[in-house]
Amino acid sequence: MNKIYRTWSLMSAAWQLFKEDKKILFFPLISGISCIAVIAAFAIPLFLTGKWQPPGHDAESVQKALYYGTLFAFYYCNYFVIVFFNAALTSCVMTRMCGGQPTIGEGLRTAASRLPLIAGWALIAATVGLILRLIEDRSEKVGQIVSSLLGTAWTVVTYLVVPILVVERRNPFSALKESTVLLKKTWGEQLVGSFSFGAVFSILALPAILLVVGVFFTGSLVIIGIGIGLAVTYFILLALVQSALQSIFQTAIYLYARNNQVPAGFQEEMLRTAIVAKN
Repeated sequence: MNKIYRTWSLMSAAWQLFKEDKKILFFPLISGISCIAVIAAFAIPLFLTGKWQPPGHDAESVQKALYYGTLFAFYYCNYFVIVFFNAALTSCVMTRMCGGQPTIGEGLRTAASRLPLIAGWALIAATVGLILRLIEDRSEKVGQIVSSLLGTAWTVVTYLVVPILVVERRNPFSALKESTVLLKKTWGEQLVGSFSFGAVFSILALPAILLVVGVFFTGSLVIIGIGIGLAVTYFILLALVQSALQSIFQTAIYLYARNNQVPAGFQEEMLRTAIVAKN
């Protein structure tokens, strides 16, 4: 409950900045549409050819290489799209936090000017993603646990990579190292997030879930259709807002860790306790 309360406070602070620049929803919206296009580009051919299932342990080496090679390509394209639009969003948020007036075009131009860095980071992220997938596939139970633990650690140490790429133009390896250094310097060793945007937004999603359950009891196809349409729209808007607020918070964490700067609307206590050292 403390984590949820702390997250709500952070979200409220991020919301104040978001209200000044609602147009930044453009970036997660286009990112989401692009990711769907990437998924379709890979999923449809795999489904039509019947090659979508992971190869078994007794499968031929060529079959495994083709499957995991395709999976790597999917990871790379997906990460590239996500990082590109996150970089554009981060650029706009940074401009706003520094007192400027960001535009969508400015954000896209900034991201485009970092294309080699974004491509390099997407390559690293895709490689790590594939390794975690291989560990998970290796052993269904133990592999899932190990993959989850490593994935959580990776998420923490890379938390500031995108702002570093955008603001400091460091190469991907240098950005990864600097992200780890900044986090450890500010919050200490064995870091763990004391916030959970996912948990809070899961709670906020409950009204839509209850709406869908409720309309099914009416027995009317028209009402069920309207109810599902409203729920889907709500889920999409919720996901877009979550992405925007997370980027705002991520940028605030970067400014605090790099310059000890507390952006307007945030409190130092919020940022200081957002990430803690695991006991």
